[in-house]
Amino acid sequence: MAYLPSVSARRLRRVLEKRGFEIDRQVGSHVFLKKMPEGFVTSVPMHRGDIDKGLLTSILKQAHLSVEELKELL
Repeated sequence: MAYLPSVSARRLRRVLEKRGFEIDRQVGSHVFLKKMPEGFVTSVPMHRGDIDKGLLTSILKQAHLSVEELKELL
């Protein structure tokens, strides 16, 4: 498995937007992003600090994004 970089919520949201995701809605501190026409939906908690590795892995799976693609877009 490739090395997983530390990423803030704001930076991850920008990466997902570069990949074609658009903000669908926001509930509290969580931003829900959707990619059409595939219908991929994921949420990003907009908290301070870096996103935990387990949560980042889960978000990448939901977004169908590999670690290598994430690194390229950072």
